[in-house]
Amino acid sequence: MSSQPSASPLRKSPLRKMIAAIAASSALTLGLLSTAYAADPVKSAFVYIGPTGDHGWTYSHDQGRLASEAELKGKVKTSYVENVPETADAERVFRNLAQQGNKVIFATSFGYMNQMAKVAKVFPNTVFMHATGYKTDKNLGTYDIRTYEGAYLLGVVAGKTSKTNKLGVVASFPIPEVVRNINAFTLGARSVNPKITTRAIWVNSWFDPGKERDAALALISQGCDTLMQNTDSPAVVQAAQEKGIHAFGWDSDMSKFGAKAQLAASVLHWDVIYDSVLADVLAGKWKSSSIWWGVDKDAINIEKFGPDVSPEVQKYALGVRDAIHSGKLHPFTGPLTNQAGVVFLPKGKVYSDADLGKMNFYVQGVEGVLPK
Repeated sequence: MSSQPSASPLRKSPLRKMIAAIAASSALTLGLLSTAYAADPVKSAFVYIGPTGDHGWTYSHDQGRLASEAELKGKVKTSYVENVPETADAERVFRNLAQQGNKVIFATSFGYMNQMAKVAKVFPNTVFMHATGYKTDKNLGTYDIRTYEGAYLLGVVAGKTSKTNKLGVVASFPIPEVVRNINAFTLGARSVNPKITTRAIWVNSWFDPGKERDAALALISQGCDTLMQNTDSPAVVQAAQEKGIHAFGWDSDMSKFGAKAQLAASVLHWDVIYDSVLADVLAGKWKSSSIWWGVDKDAINIEKFGPDVSPEVQKYALGVRDAIHSGKLHPFTGPLTNQAGVVFLPKGKVYSDADLGKMNFYVQGVEGVLPK
């Protein structure tokens, strides 16, 4: 008579039941950990050229960071490193941030370009975004705001309000971005007052309040009664307030440093770009691209008009802004001539983004020699 195999003792033993319970518990724990991991916010880091309290360029980026973190609350966790020089030290910072698990790293100054491009190749699973640069890769994109549109709008106000017809610009470095802004400022002013001239003093620094102040005072001594800047501190507005002339907030509202002096401010809204980039990363659809947004995307605006700007001038300036927003007006529309009086853009033509990106000459109305 054949016998049936007996059931395994383990199947019925208390030990087997214990193992099954442990396995079920472990599966539950792993599931919870997986869910928690999936819900972890994406880490994103920002690298700043100056201090967050500069009230200019870096301040505006940090305000954008905070606004985006609030907009994407719980989905994104941000951090920043400030006062990072545009040297090999920037490469070290980018590497460290990538190693710390940041999924997205934003570099906010032109001089970081080569260092970021180098590090991006080492960390292919990290998204790198470089402000104002032109190098891209599979995981490296660029972004910028059309600051020349804000400069043009400030120029319109300056042209309407200047009494000496002499404008001054405290400039940082003679790179296309800054030259473009000086030219746009001049074109905006001359669009309403052809007698306007502009002169620039270069301080070769993005943030040096002492140099910025000295440059502002020098321009004032030369008869300039309205100042713009392409530097980051409020020193220019403060100097203007002291000397009883006018200036503009650059990148942010600087009226608290010169309530009487500030005519208006060109305010940057970086969160518009940061929201878009981070949302794409979260959705898994980010692709390398070159973002250059302006008034039409609400990335920049003329704001905080001062008490010395009449309602009529405010209305006119806002009308110009609306024309840029709708695409009816481009600040660099021909006919335009260079400093030597030679036409570089025929009537009705619009200067291309490629040409704007390499602008290395002054337009008519700007005095002085452009440094090389």
